[in-house]
This record gives sequence, structure tokens and C-alpha cells, in this order.
Amino acid sequence: MKRDSAIRIAVLTAAAAIASTAAAQTAAPEAKPDYTLTGNFGLYSQYIFRGLTQTDRKPAVQGGFDFVHASGFYAGTWASNVSWLNDAGLVDHGQSLEWDFYGGYRQTFADDWGVDVGVLYYWYPGGYLPGVTKPNTTELYVAGSWKWVSLKYSHSVDDTFGIPNSENSWYLDLSANYPLTDTLTLNAHVGRQEFKGSNGGVNNGDALDYTDWKIGVTWALAGGWNLGAYYTDTNAKDAGYTLAGRNIGKATGTVFVQKTF
Repeated sequence: MKRDSAIRIAVLTAAAAIASTAAAQTAAPEAKPDYTLTGNFGLYSQYIFRGLTQTDRKPAVQGGFDFVHASGFYAGTWASNVSWLNDAGLVDHGQSLEWDFYGGYRQTFADDWGVDVGVLYYWYPGGYLPGVTKPNTTELYVAGSWKWVSLKYSHSVDDTFGIPNSENSWYLDLSANYPLTDTLTLNAHVGRQEFKGSNGGVNNGDALDYTDWKIGVTWALAGGWNLGAYYTDTNAKDAGYTLAGRNIGKATGTVFVQKTF
């Protein structure tokens, strides 16, 4: 009987300890951090932006940092090598960098829905030939998302990527990132770029408006690594997008390895 009583007391004591621990965990959940700071780095077979190769189908090294506050406000920076300014003959010496700065506010609600508003500045440092409109561009954007689908509208408030008198040009981006498995994601996108204004009496949009699309997959590996491949194409006109003898909007494939840390 003494042995049975001792066992009973031990069981009751253990149960009480477990209950006490569970209550403590329920009463004091782990506090979320006030902010997160993450970085990313990638090697790409080329840099594709809105369906257009920015590196003449040559490799690109890219990376950046993101700060996200618990309130929903965020800021970040990102950079990549480019070649299109040299290819277009717009610079008086080597120019090979795009450096972006952005900030905004995003929030999720009702579990599956999200909204994101912000501003993005594209900076292309370097020396330009006389009379060239610098490609530095400021865009305001607003986006909405539902689960794995998003729709984003970007509106330029100044001359857009070096096109004279192109204020108020815009880009509409419909994207889907559908999880096929826990590690494999199908990436699909269609976008529309339209240019406003005119240059020398010619409407900018006549030669420069276009639609682009993309299909690809991303494979998430351990340790924040990702492998991916995608195919892109556009209906960009030769007259507006031929650089160094090649239409930079023609169909092409891209592969990459990227890490988030």
C-alpha cells in the first residue's frame, strides 16, 4: 500500500507540474520581436525586369536588405548589375549598376487577404551624355493579395526609365505563386507597361507600350537557399526595344540560385 500511495503521489505531482507549465505557457506567450532584418543574395543567368533583359542575357549578381517593423511599416534596398544603359549608348563612361530604395506599409487581414502601399526609387548612378534624360525613376505603388495571388499597380511620378516627358506612366502586375508541394512553387505572371506623354511629337506609347508574361518554378532548399528557373516573353516592338542589335524583350529562359538570411 505504501508503494501504491507513493506511485499515486508521484503521478499526481507530475500531472500538477505539467498543468502548471501549460498554464504558464498559456498565460505568457512568447513575445513577437518589434522588427526583423533580413538579407538576400542571388546569382542569376541574366536580370529580367518586367520581361526585358537588363544585362543583354549575361549573368547578374543581386542582393539586398529588408527591415520590417511589427506595425507593418518596412524599408529596404536592393541592387544588381545592368548593361542596358551602355548598350543604348546613353553614358559617357561605364555604367553598370541599378540601386533601388523602397519603403511602405503592408498588412494582412482575415488570414488570406493583404494590402501593400509604398514608394520605390530606381537609381542608376553614372555620367550621362549631354541631352540624355537620366533613367532614375520614382514609382508609387499599391497592391492587394489573396492567398497566393497578387495584383500590383505602379505609377511613375517623373520621367520613366529615361523616356522623355513620360510622367504618369504605369505598370500593372498580376502574379501567382502557387505551392505545388511543401518545397516546390509554381510562379506565373502577366504584366502591362504603358507610357504616357510624347517626344518630338511622337506618342511615347506607340513604340513603347507592351505586355509581358512569365512561367517558372522555385525549389526551396534547407538553410534559406532557393533554386529556380523561368521563361519570359513580351510583345515589345523592335523599334522601341532593340539594343546592341537585339530586342531585349524577346523570349528567353533564366536560371538562378538565391539565399535569404
